[in-house]
Amino acid sequence: MNNKKIAFVKRVEQNSKNYFPKDLFSLEAAQQFLLQLNRSFGLETLMCDRHGGIIMVNGDFEGFKPDVVNKPGNKIRVKGRTVCHIYVKYKNEAQDNDAANELLDAYIKTLEGYSEKSYMASEQAAYIDELEQQIEKDAYQVKYSAQNDPLTGLLNRNYFISHMKELEKRGIVPTAAVCVNINDWRFFDDNYGEEESDRLIVTVADILKKVTRECGMDNAVLGRVEGDVFYVLLPLVEEEEAGKYCDKLQKACIDFEDEILAPSVATGCVIKTNVEESFKEIFSDAEYAMLENKFEIKNSQEYKIRLEKHAKSTNK
Repeated sequence: MNNKKIAFVKRVEQNSKNYFPKDLFSLEAAQQFLLQLNRSFGLETLMCDRHGGIIMVNGDFEGFKPDVVNKPGNKIRVKGRTVCHIYVKYKNEAQDNDAANELLDAYIKTLEGYSEKSYMASEQAAYIDELEQQIEKDAYQVKYSAQNDPLTGLLNRNYFISHMKELEKRGIVPTAAVCVNINDWRFFDDNYGEEESDRLIVTVADILKKVTRECGMDNAVLGRVEGDVFYVLLPLVEEEEAGKYCDKLQKACIDFEDEILAPSVATGCVIKTNVEESFKEIFSDAEYAMLENKFEIKNSQEYKIRLEKHAKSTNK
């Protein structure tokens, strides 16, 4: 028996405790049948749920309190679990007869059979629905895993290039091409290890997502194309707006507070204005601009002080 069959078997063994009579059979039809037994044979009945809650009464049961543990009456069971009880008595002893008792026994068996079929149909429908949802979820996860970088959730290199080619094919201009590189990622890897250097990459990626949202750039394409390198495409964005985006990204990194991490990024931005230009060439220029920005940042006094501060904290 495979795992799915085992899971379903366990499910139907357990879930009947979650069902009430109204979920399994028509209470109105049951009321009509039991009422007819009362009229025809003087057979009085009281139906209650598994906890003793009264569902219907046909006859005089004034002052009667069902004791479903010690005096359970006639049990209606589904998959070995009681779902309700039927208590019976006659208006007077002389009315007690085999025909009425046989009819009641047959009806109880009918209720049990119908209830079990109703229960199984309901559980099968719910199980199938859950399986379909799981299949959809699994399919999404497979697709997501194929398209997205597992560490950051951004597009991986192949799918970023795929989106880039699509924008190129559609001739959407202007489009800003931004190259983002983490400054001194190696420093954190050497001094704090892989776990913290990975956290630095995730932190920068999260800042990148946050800044993109805050700038209202819903059509942006974000990708992690190498270890500490990110590419961003900003369709229909002019040079000034793209420049503000890069400034906000760098400021958000500097404003980030952490006992260990001190994220900093260099950015290079080039605007594609000609549909004949290729993004490959544009990003080549953006990388060159990023390297110039990196040289400027790493030679600034503020950056050196910030990095030295973390170097000293490492040696404590």
